[in-house]
Amino acid sequence: MKKAEKITFKIDEKTCYAWPGQSIVDAARDNGIYIPSLCHVEGLKPAGSCRICNVTVNGRNMTACTAPVGEGMVVENDTPELNELRKTIVEVLFVSGNHFCPSCEKSGNCELQAVAYRYQMMVPQFPYEFPVKGVDARPDLILHDRNRCIMCKRCVRGIEKDGKAVFSFEGRGGEHLQISMDIDLASQLSEEEAFEAMEICPVGAILKKERGFAIPIGERKFDKAPIGSEIENSVEQD
Repeated sequence: MKKAEKITFKIDEKTCYAWPGQSIVDAARDNGIYIPSLCHVEGLKPAGSCRICNVTVNGRNMTACTAPVGEGMVVENDTPELNELRKTIVEVLFVSGNHFCPSCEKSGNCELQAVAYRYQMMVPQFPYEFPVKGVDARPDLILHDRNRCIMCKRCVRGIEKDGKAVFSFEGRGGEHLQISMDIDLASQLSEEEAFEAMEICPVGAILKKERGFAIPIGERKFDKAPIGSEIENSVEQD
């Protein structure tokens, strides 16, 4: 499909092209524009749960991972108002869980941490809750730390064993809702599947055992370049 067959729209005054039905966040990525998201994974059904990808479309705020691009659409992404909203959401996520970065094995590879750096979060404006949600280390290959979970639903949507979801929701609403792990299914994960579970989690809530601090500080993904830089420095070639 040629550019002429694509939908034309704008993000922050830049003319962009998208496949029909493509989400705003994926179309932005294809055009070298970074829209932050902690719950979106290309290829998985969008959840719109983290809300960090909020953009303004024709004067209305909406999540870029769930909204499809329309012909002639005008999208605002990099504005002071949206960036302040994103920073506030990141602060809420930090105080709602145990995100003490220096002791976390995901530090340097953590998307929440990287987004906090991008939006220059220093000290959260909200009090820390320090919830105790528990750690489950029963499976042979993975450890599930609910205290670090940000309820992004990536693991629920993306990690399966023999067609069955390894992770699911437990409890109802608010502070009682959490992600639970099917111990029998989790215990059957292969080394590769356990690593995939760790990788799909944007924070340190799912860790592959016997791998702690495998990559030295300073050589991890976001130690080398800020989150989004790989998108902003590359544009799809037709």
